[in-house]
Amino acid sequence: TKMRNVSMVTEFILLGIPHTEGLETILFILFLFFYLFTLMGNLLILLAIVSSTRLHTPMYFFLCKLSVCDIFFPSVSSPKMLFYLSGNSQAISYAGCVSQLFFYHFLGCTEGFLYTVMAYDRFMAVCYPLRYTVFVSHRVCAILAMGTSFFGCIQATFLTTLTFQLPYCGPNEVDYYFCDIPVMLKLACADTSTLEIVGFISVGLMPLGCFLLILTSYSCIVFSILQIRSAEGRRRAFSTCSAHLTAILLAFMPVVLIYLQPTPNPSLNAAVQILNNLVTPMLNPLIYSLRNKEVKYSLRKVLQHLDLLSEK
Repeated sequence: TKMRNVSMVTEFILLGIPHTEGLETILFILFLFFYLFTLMGNLLILLAIVSSTRLHTPMYFFLCKLSVCDIFFPSVSSPKMLFYLSGNSQAISYAGCVSQLFFYHFLGCTEGFLYTVMAYDRFMAVCYPLRYTVFVSHRVCAILAMGTSFFGCIQATFLTTLTFQLPYCGPNEVDYYFCDIPVMLKLACADTSTLEIVGFISVGLMPLGCFLLILTSYSCIVFSILQIRSAEGRRRAFSTCSAHLTAILLAFMPVVLIYLQPTPNPSLNAAVQILNNLVTPMLNPLIYSLRNKEVKYSLRKVLQHLDLLSEK
């Protein structure tokens, strides 16, 4: 409770997306659509993969985990945002703010690590097809999937502790639509310059490291693909990999833009982060799965089954 004595702030006020006064109704409809579409899309992909034994392979196991993250990731900020866009209170409790910051970074980091693991999976499948089942066994998949969450949790705990061990003793208006590190540091009643550097290094290095590993994997993959004799084989391999790369760029570019700016620009940050929070999780099922015959086939079966249930 030492922290409570220092921090007199018991709640924060979320001011919302900068420069959008008067657009609440439009934003509410837009974000509600994005959010529901994301939940539906990812739930359908989960159903399609779980219900088809043909899709019980490492790649789809990781895709399942990505869909789960994509259901929870927008749920960190969207429900609260939709709540106050529809005219309700903009207040969020101290604990609510802590949990928003923690889960945002926990799920964000987990996804970053997951993209890296998925790149490793594709690298093994394309470059070492004969050794693939040994190097990417069920046990390895389970360890890798747990590892992504474990390291995501460590990173998020570190960042959350850094941010909230600061005293918050007066200003409590968060000039944003959820509690994130850059906006919280502005409200602290202490010098935050060292923390900003540590935060930047921590938030910046993780995605950068992942991104470099992913680039390495895909460089090897491209090199391997170019050696495939048949044009059809090349086309199929490129098709899978280009879908993955699109999703990866969509996920990593916003992070680089937001956390590595010398001077933060709230409007640009909000636009980029909304893209990251709402649009990327919505596009992931489309990017990864609708380019894929097996998932399409399984989805069709799921939808027919749901149709039959509704007719009963």
